[in-house]
Amino acid sequence: MYRVMLIDDETSARSLLKASIDWRSLNMEVAGEAASGIEAINIIDDVRPDIALVDISMPFMNGIEFTEVVTKRYPKLFIIIMTAFDDFEYARRCVSLPVFEYMLKPFVRSEVTETLLRIREKLDARVSEDYEEYPDETGDSTIDQIKKYIDANYTDSKLNLTAVAQNFGFSTSYLSRRFKQETGKNFVEYLTECRMERAMELAKTHMKMFNASAEVGIPDPNYFGRCFKKYTGMSYSEYASGNS
Repeated sequence: MYRVMLIDDETSARSLLKASIDWRSLNMEVAGEAASGIEAINIIDDVRPDIALVDISMPFMNGIEFTEVVTKRYPKLFIIIMTAFDDFEYARRCVSLPVFEYMLKPFVRSEVTETLLRIREKLDARVSEDYEEYPDETGDSTIDQIKKYIDANYTDSKLNLTAVAQNFGFSTSYLSRRFKQETGKNFVEYLTECRMERAMELAKTHMKMFNASAEVGIPDPNYFGRCFKKYTGMSYSEYASGNS
């Protein structure tokens, strides 16, 4: 998940942001908070945020001063400046700063979400580039690694696109699109293929269907039966009988 830091001297403002944004659906989590720019500078190395939402008006070190300092240390940090109307033109004049967006307080949830979605697209693209510059020791691409992960974990009934995307730091939409592009199959098709190939092996041993369904990560025998017939053209019992 991408890590978000909330920096605002008003506890209520931070609490509202935490509660009103569906962070999980954005593949994000609030990893840290600070009540001033100085506090944020002191803890940012531990928080390691990808995104910072920063109030412009704070004591001791305001949001603009914080941005000037932190972007020298973390040039890839995405910063959203939150500002009251009275300070908005002042914020706009700071165009030389690497700020992703300036937003008015009190914030509108849909506008914050839309801005975070745009940032997520850029973070997804960055992660993709990083995975293509730094393949694992076997030289596997990102999708090869994901396929190996599915191969090793398909028996887990909780394995799905969302879980795998979160594990690899992608959004579900990005992973779904890229998986299809590189494999020619969508994620569910590949996962079902892994499960059905194993189910066919189990059928040859005459394992009962309800046991086989649980064994391959599909605890609902009825759904398993439909998947098996669609994949093989035969019911589980027919396939088992044909391999006596």
